Amino acid sequence: MSQPSTKVTRIAEKQSTSLSQLEELLDSTPLATIALVRDGHPLIFPTGMARIGDELVIHGSTGSPWMRDVAAGVPVAIAVTTLDGVLVARSGFESSFQFHSAVIFGAFEPIPAEDKVRYLETLTDTFIPGRVAELRASSKKELAATLALRLRISESSWSLKIGDGWSEDPDEDIAAGAWAGIVPLTTVYGEPQRSPDCDESIPVPESVLGMRGELTNRRKE
Repeated sequence: MSQPSTKVTRIAEKQSTSLSQLEELLDSTPLATIALVRDGHPLIFPTGMARIGDELVIHGSTGSPWMRDVAAGVPVAIAVTTLDGVLVARSGFESSFQFHSAVIFGAFEPIPAEDKVRYLETLTDTFIPGRVAELRASSKKELAATLALRLRISESSWSLKIGDGWSEDPDEDIAAGAWAGIVPLTTVYGEPQRSPDCDESIPVPESVLGMRGELTNRRKE
């Protein structure tokens, strides 16, 4: 199976070939966007994901047509992006964003039945660290209704682009005296909100109390 080019052609100096930087990006956000061709049409789906070791792992319903296609090994393109700041330049032309953005090309495979519970529990603890210890075990019915898929990063091709510099205004714009700089962007946890059917006497669990500050530190292994 041929792979698309992973060479950055626009502002090529922003491309990174560092696997560790790719892993840092994957660990910094729980959301990926997965694109594929189905019935002759391009489709794209946002979905929760996590990096577990050398694998990108997703899960979904066995009733989902696109998930079944992905489980069958159709080629996919996976986009993962974080916005780190607004780059405020001295002109609209030079204004931009600070970002980390990656595209991964490859194919998922089903996780073996004997490993399924371990992977799903790792996913849960990645999204909500410590939550698995507070929950009942998944039922056989729930497990049967869930597809768990993995893509080995080492067997895929990928492209990583990082925009983290200052604006490159021409001298005449700098001399004009307009302000320039960066406004940081972050994703932060808000105050937990109790479900209407959750008894007030039930304390907020430690896993939820631990979800504070910026969404930057996620379980990696």
